Amino acid sequence: MYCDMAQNKYNLSEQAQSDRMILKQGHVIDPQNGIDDIGDILIEKDIIIEVADKVKAEPGDRLIDCNGLTVWPGLIDMHLHICDLYEVHTNTAYGAVQDGVTTGLSPGAGNTFMTPALLDAELDRGLPLNTGVYLGGSNVLGSMLSEEELILLFQGRLSEPVKEQKLSRNWITNKTAQYTVGLKEHMGHFLLPDARVQQLIRIAGASDMIFMSHTQDIEHTQRICHLAAGQPVHLGHANAVGCGTHGDPCDSMKEAVRLCQEKNITGEFVTTMLRRGLGSREGLKMTRKAQNIALQACADKVINILVSDGQNQSAMKGFGDTRDNIPCLLELAREKVLTLTEAVAAMTCNPARLLEERTKNSGWKKYGHLGPGAYANIVVVDRDDQLATYVITNGVITAFENRYLRSAGRAGYWVSKFGTRKNMGVGELPLYRVK
Repeated sequence: MYCDMAQNKYNLSEQAQSDRMILKQGHVIDPQNGIDDIGDILIEKDIIIEVADKVKAEPGDRLIDCNGLTVWPGLIDMHLHICDLYEVHTNTAYGAVQDGVTTGLSPGAGNTFMTPALLDAELDRGLPLNTGVYLGGSNVLGSMLSEEELILLFQGRLSEPVKEQKLSRNWITNKTAQYTVGLKEHMGHFLLPDARVQQLIRIAGASDMIFMSHTQDIEHTQRICHLAAGQPVHLGHANAVGCGTHGDPCDSMKEAVRLCQEKNITGEFVTTMLRRGLGSREGLKMTRKAQNIALQACADKVINILVSDGQNQSAMKGFGDTRDNIPCLLELAREKVLTLTEAVAAMTCNPARLLEERTKNSGWKKYGHLGPGAYANIVVVDRDDQLATYVITNGVITAFENRYLRSAGRAGYWVSKFGTRKNMGVGELPLYRVK
C-alpha cells in the first residue's frame, strides 16, 4: 500500500542530514598509520576527521555498519588505462570504482597535450574517482617547443605568448597541458632514438614528473635504464617480462628485479599476473617459475607497488584487470607472501609515497591512508567474497555491493604533479571566445 509522502512525518526530503558519515566497527587496516584493529572512522564532507575505538554519533549523521568487514584506504592504481585514448563508452572509470579504486592514473601512450583538457571536462561533468594522466613521450616531443620550453611548461612557468606560438592555438589546451603526473615511453607504440629518450628523461626530472617505461622486452628496458644515467625511471608492469614474449621469461624476470634494486629504478607488478591463473587469457600470462621470482621480489620488498594496468572490457587493454586487485591483495596475505598490511600498502600508501617523492608535492600526503586530514577515499572489503562492499571517494559513496551508484555525481578530483584540483573549470566552457 502506497503512503502519501507529502503527509508523512517521515518524509526523507525533510530530514536534516549533517555533512558527517561514520563507518562503524569495521576492521580498520591503515598501513601508514599502523592501525590494524576494530574501530570507527568519522568523515566530514571530503575529509577524514577521526579514527577511534568508537565515535559518538550526532543527530543527522549517516552511519555505515562495517561489522565483519575490513576497511582499507581507497586503492591507488597508478597504472590504469582509464578512458584511455578518450574511450568512455566501456565505462572503465565506473568499473574501476566498483573494484575499489579511488585514484587512477592513466598512462596512455597516445595521450597528447590535449589529454588534460579532455579528461578534465569529463571529470568536471562527473567521474567517480580521482583521475590523473601521463603523456605519451612521442607526442610530448611533437610540438615546436624546445626542451627548455617543455621544462618551463611542465613547471607551470612558460609564458602564454610562447604557448600560443609554439604549443597550440587552443587556449584550453594551453591552460591545462601542465597538469600531468608524468611522461611515458612505450616500446609497444613507438621506438625513440637514444637522444630523444634521454631528452624525455631530462624533461621529466627537471619538471618533477614520473618517467615511466613500458616494460616487456628486457633488452629495451636495459637500454632505457642505461640511458637514464642515474635519473629516476619507473618500470611499468615490470612482471610482463616474465611472460616470455621477448626472451627467456625467468632470465628476464631476474634482470628486471635486479634493475629495480638500483637506487634510481622503481617498478610495479600487475595484480592479475600474480594470481594463480598467471595472467589474463586475453592478455599475457607469466610462466610459473617467472611468477615465483616476482613473488619473491614482493616478499623481499624490491617491488612494493601493485597495479591493474587496465580492464578486460576496454578496447585499449592493459595486461590485467581492476577486478583482480582486491583478490590479489588478499591472496598474497593468505599465501604468506606478504602480511595483509603490507599487501594493502602496495596499493595505498606506497604509491602515494612514490608520487610525493617524484613530484615533490606534499599534496599526496592526503592520499593512501586513513589518518585525520586525509581525503576520505576508502574501500570497505568483504574478505569472504573478495569484493568491495562500499567504495567512498572524497566522502561520497560511489559504489555499493560491487555496483556503481549513479547518485555519486562529481565525486572525483583531478590529481597532478601540482596536487589536487577539485574542479578544473573545463567541463562547461565554450571552445571559442571573442577577444
